[in-house]
Amino acid sequence: MNEFWKNAFDRMLRGVLRKGALHVVMPDGTSRDYGDGSGPPLTARIHDAATLRRLSLNPELALGEAYMNESLTVDGDDLQGFLAMLLHNVHRSTLQDRVWWQKIILGLRSGLRGVAQNNVLSRARRNVSHHYDLSGELYDLFLDTDRQYSCAYFTDPHETLEQAQADKKAHIARKLLIEPGMRVLDIGCGWGGLALSLARDHCARVVGITLSREQHAYATERAKAEGLSDQVEFRLCDYRNVQGTFDRIVSVGMFEHVGPRHFTQYFRTIRELLSPDGIALVHTIGWTAPPQGTNPWMAKYIFPGGYIPTVSEAMSAVERARLWAADIECWRLHYAYTLHHWYERFEQHADEVRALYDARFVRMWRFYLAASEQTFRHGTQAVFQYQLSREVDAVPLTRDYLYLPPEQAAQHHAGQWRASDPVAGRITAAASRRRSLRETPPRKEALSDRQNPSRR
Repeated sequence: MNEFWKNAFDRMLRGVLRKGALHVVMPDGTSRDYGDGSGPPLTARIHDAATLRRLSLNPELALGEAYMNESLTVDGDDLQGFLAMLLHNVHRSTLQDRVWWQKIILGLRSGLRGVAQNNVLSRARRNVSHHYDLSGELYDLFLDTDRQYSCAYFTDPHETLEQAQADKKAHIARKLLIEPGMRVLDIGCGWGGLALSLARDHCARVVGITLSREQHAYATERAKAEGLSDQVEFRLCDYRNVQGTFDRIVSVGMFEHVGPRHFTQYFRTIRELLSPDGIALVHTIGWTAPPQGTNPWMAKYIFPGGYIPTVSEAMSAVERARLWAADIECWRLHYAYTLHHWYERFEQHADEVRALYDARFVRMWRFYLAASEQTFRHGTQAVFQYQLSREVDAVPLTRDYLYLPPEQAAQHHAGQWRASDPVAGRITAAASRRRSLRETPPRKEALSDRQNPSRR
């Protein structure tokens, strides 16, 4: 029977691993070589027959589990090099390169993705708690000081993580065209860094919502410590239960947790909450290939309920919600750079993480961070920013304003419309309404925990 699984594993791996030099030592001590011999040679060791069988049947799940359990090891613990080789090959293979039993598994996973990632409210709360209610000490060990747990914006690949995260927040603020007094909704506010920045640096009034109790408590304390409690309110609330109207809506790294069955509901909710001349910005990981199911290891251990949407899936829902896609921007390698910083910091503090949890947890998160980085380097993942509006003329005609100093950007925006647009009077009226917000503090909007039937 061991010979049967050795042959099944061999057939599976030879179908996809064409480039590189991988030496695999089997549980019985025999070995086999894969790839064309190019690049640095790597050696992987499979330590028991059960792991060999699981790898042959369902490698996307079994590989991460084997690394966590040390039933598969890589000489020199070169996890990054090992995963880079595998993902470079896997993402350049086709379904036809897979063995027949994996074609069935992949087909079922893709076909059932709407069911597997059906994030109704009760399930969404459990899923969020699984990942984001871990110890805050863990996140302090590898994130920047603002706890930005999403893709940073690198104007230079050699920038520090802190600078790139600050640049990300500034880039988002520019796309939102925020003015003092505007009312902003932050869907999936995390630990509050972006919401507090918009309040502190742009004099906005922000409501941030999260389903994580740890994040909510931390963000609320931050607002109090920074003296911004009168400008920023953090709530434990699902996006489907928000009521009110907002001048701006921002959602960073949250759309990946919505699930395909709820995409239309998500964007319709944004439309209903957005003022007529408002702007929304959705920042999300995106899949640049045809839709497929979530990696089973990620779904089981890291992000239950998570799903990476394609641009076509997201835009179909945007169209159904009758929103304008005013701008779509693709960030290609930015998340690879971000994850590399996280991985390096995590490795530097591995002993502290082990003290918080255990050695298996360290290997699990090491695999998560390394696999994510290499997927952004060699796979079909990128980050997309969707700038959305209800009206066609809510944002400037060109993207020049994103790269001008803030004062010039505001002048450019106003001057461009007044000089060239026949409906400038309506724009001016909208600006007047916004200016009135500076003089009259907006009433606090109710955030109900009851399901709103109109948004079902």
